[in-house]
Amino acid sequence: MKMLLSGNEAIARGAYEAGIVLAAAYPGTPSTEILENIANYKEIISEWSPNEKVALDVAIGGAYAGARTMAVMKHVGLNVAADSFFYASMTGTEAGLVIVCADDPAMHSSQNEQDNRRYCKFARVPCLEPSDSQEAKEMVGVALDISEQFDTPVMLRITTRIAHSHTLVALSPPEKTEPKPLFDYHINRTKYVMVPGNARQRHPVIEERIQHLGRFAETFAYNRWERLDPSLGIVTNGIAYQYVKDVFPNASVLRLGMTYPLPARLIKDFAQSVDRLVVVEELDPFIEEEIILMGIPVEGKSIFPMVGEFNPGILRSHGIKSGLLARPEKVTPTPKERDQPLPMRPPLLCPGCPHRGVFAVTNKLKLVVNGDIGCYTLGFLPPLSALHTCGCMGASIGVAHGARKVGIQQKNVAVLGDSTFFHTGMPALLNTAYNQSDVVTIILDNRTTAMTGHQENPATGKNLAGDPAIRVDFEALAHAMGIQNTFRIDPYKLDETEAAIRETLQSDGPSVIVAERACALLPEARKDWIPLDVNPDRCNGCGLCIRIGCPAILQSDDVDLKTGRNLVTIDPLLCTGCEICAQICARGAIYSRDEMREKQETQA
Repeated sequence: MKMLLSGNEAIARGAYEAGIVLAAAYPGTPSTEILENIANYKEIISEWSPNEKVALDVAIGGAYAGARTMAVMKHVGLNVAADSFFYASMTGTEAGLVIVCADDPAMHSSQNEQDNRRYCKFARVPCLEPSDSQEAKEMVGVALDISEQFDTPVMLRITTRIAHSHTLVALSPPEKTEPKPLFDYHINRTKYVMVPGNARQRHPVIEERIQHLGRFAETFAYNRWERLDPSLGIVTNGIAYQYVKDVFPNASVLRLGMTYPLPARLIKDFAQSVDRLVVVEELDPFIEEEIILMGIPVEGKSIFPMVGEFNPGILRSHGIKSGLLARPEKVTPTPKERDQPLPMRPPLLCPGCPHRGVFAVTNKLKLVVNGDIGCYTLGFLPPLSALHTCGCMGASIGVAHGARKVGIQQKNVAVLGDSTFFHTGMPALLNTAYNQSDVVTIILDNRTTAMTGHQENPATGKNLAGDPAIRVDFEALAHAMGIQNTFRIDPYKLDETEAAIRETLQSDGPSVIVAERACALLPEARKDWIPLDVNPDRCNGCGLCIRIGCPAILQSDDVDLKTGRNLVTIDPLLCTGCEICAQICARGAIYSRDEMREKQETQA
């Protein structure tokens, strides 16, 4: 049977078919749906971890115990898991271990577009790259087989377009494996205890292993030579292969499914068979540099961009400029070239987002706000413009602490979400207590990991399967770290929020404010939506409510006769009734929830 699956869905299916026993991940676009789909296969133990390092350690532990395992993360997640990635390469495992890593060319949902093939060479870990969903499914099993044959973790690298595009996939029944006896743990301290003496013995082993893998790559089934016109030979990989076949249909192609280590002899033979050798790869010139080191003349980034993701149009335009393609006699403009450019539509905090109340107050108090990765990062955009730094997961608290330590007189506020706090915020908060700074940390607890699609975390009270789990008490945790100055507030209540922030700003030592309010898009919150409305007799078009950046608040065509300003209106299809705008309005021109109920009862 065949099904139309995204790359992420196909990888989940591959995990099922290949006998994965345990899979762990931290949600991050474009990889999130992999574990969400794995969770549908009850034969696999699947769980969200607090961060990517924990997820990889969990997978390593399962592989040490003799079970096939998988860790899943987006590209920057591997930065967090790098320590574990390296030691797993040094030790090897008892059973297959595959690390699925989703790179994000063009940074659709990321702070950088790093190329994680570099990590594979750095750690001496083989790297596989599928070109469609069918290969994404198959390569899970292939990666596990390679892992067990060569005693190594294997990276399955995908990119955003592979993760989210759909192609037909042939389904197969799962592999039947003999269950291992419980607690049959193989003790090998020389191999698995990475003290310097043991590590020195393991280093030559992994260098020899990569040489064996290089020879294996020469006949690897997914390194495919397509012999066509010898005037142009293209070496490519991943999604770029699909674009190459579209734009250069007559070129000879060497499609690499294993991009580290490379098959040196195969590449040399391919190079000798063509007149002009070109590498087409997104992001870094990883393959190109390896071919140059082989002493083979090759082109690549002198033709195609180093940044962003490719598409057929980019390959075609750069191919024409470089002479790889003949210039057409008549160029028909694309719809994009022919039409007027569309206005920018930047992402905004959703209507009813509880983070908006916190930012409204920090703006009012003119605070420096150090942000983090999550929905609240959107608070940096106009008209809120409320975020002043944002680097990576968990950075906000450390950055605020450092700025305060060097003598910045204005108190810094750190803002991060509940899931981000568990990810990498806890050590930084402990640091503010241990090294004593008066940083105010605001934990935005919206009871979910919202930006990646409402995943559970240790503050939601449920696990990935939806079963009851612990619900961490942020205030109790702060107290355990030695931070006594804590507050719990409802960010929909602006007076309460402002009072708590003002008090912490005047306090000595670190403080924690837990801003607790469920994401407005959660089912429990949706039940409480009551759209608000504007009283046109009171509104004078001052624009205070517009400045909170709510998509439900719009300028109307009606004009205040005294001021000449456009009045505002509220879209009832978008408004949730959070009342932040009503509290901001100095003229009381926005009806409250209670007033809206009265209006509805009167009209009824």
